[in-house]
Amino acid sequence: MGFFAWIVLGLIAGAIARLILPGKQGSGWIGALITGVVGGLLGGWIAGTIFKIDTMNSFFSLSTWIFAILGGVIVAFIWQAITGRRGANH
Repeated sequence: MGFFAWIVLGLIAGAIARLILPGKQGSGWIGALITGVVGGLLGGWIAGTIFKIDTMNSFFSLSTWIFAILGGVIVAFIWQAITGRRGANH
């Protein structure tokens, strides 16, 4: 899968991860999309390195999307932990 495809996948995965992760994310939609790109790359790395799943050539594969969204949620959770935004009251 090409670099542009990973960016598109990450953008979509970031939007989905933002909807999944509860609480207020203070970074706005641009931050969510950037988080999604980083999360998509992280998810692809996790899928390939830990689970030995080939995500590089399968843009429309369910496993590719699941790991990209999972990576987006992980990165968003870490971002919330770093910035101190843990819930809607903060």
